Amino acid sequence: MKRIEDFKSIIDRYEIIFFDAFGVLKTHSGLVPGIERTFEYLEAQKKEYYIVTNDASRSPGQLAQSYHDKGLYAVTSDRIISSGMLTKEYLDLKVNDGIVAYLGTEDSAHYLESAGLHTLPVRDINSTNIDKVNVLVFMDDEGFDWCEDLNKTVNLLRKRTIPAIVANTDYAYPVSKSDVGIAIGGIAQMIETIVGKKFIRFGKPDSQMFMFAYDLIRDYRSISKKQIVMVGDTLQTDIIGGNKFGLDTVLVLTGNTQASDYENRISATGIVPTYICDSAVLGPDALNL
Repeated sequence: MKRIEDFKSIIDRYEIIFFDAFGVLKTHSGLVPGIERTFEYLEAQKKEYYIVTNDASRSPGQLAQSYHDKGLYAVTSDRIISSGMLTKEYLDLKVNDGIVAYLGTEDSAHYLESAGLHTLPVRDINSTNIDKVNVLVFMDDEGFDWCEDLNKTVNLLRKRTIPAIVANTDYAYPVSKSDVGIAIGGIAQMIETIVGKKFIRFGKPDSQMFMFAYDLIRDYRSISKKQIVMVGDTLQTDIIGGNKFGLDTVLVLTGNTQASDYENRISATGIVPTYICDSAVLGPDALNL
């Protein structure tokens, strides 16, 4: 584990940068100040970059637009690799027909569109169509009634022997500097315990997420894992996931892990990043090429 002062040295050392989104590029209050400089330098150096995120709440196009709305135009839809994309791949390969029931927003259902399948929010599942439900997907923590629809989800899984997919494995996410909200991965964990069944999970820290991104890149260029680095703010997802896949990792201190307690957290979890950096923001002189 090495403490580095300027993120520029990371960009100079690797060919491809994987960024987590929340806590690295943006926070509850907007973009991390100065993050635009990082992408200007990446493009000036002709380095590749991807946003590898557990956010399945919106399509890659909608996620990219959320960055554009904040003034960061370098993040385009083809640069976003979401756990929702793995969910779609699973549905294409493993579920041939019937209803895909989901918990989440209508925007999140974009990932569930597949030939021969019909998507319905859990609230619209009833006695006349429940027998046609062939898969349930946990997409997002918004877009449904927590009391009524979570109870419906529990009873759907009690009555139907179907796969349940968790498209975002995050348990919580920051909603302010001091508070967190319950993410859909936390909800899924609770329901998994209640119904006594094992769910299928896509997203960091599981290796499928990194393999999916790695395979997409290797489709058009030769690359080794030693040329890729994963940048994240969370030890239990970004850092351990990158470590397990064989990537070097950078823990930044702008999100879930703060400068005041990162050493204690690393010691307590045993999850050790390759590098520690205050943020993924380059210094003000980095663009003086």
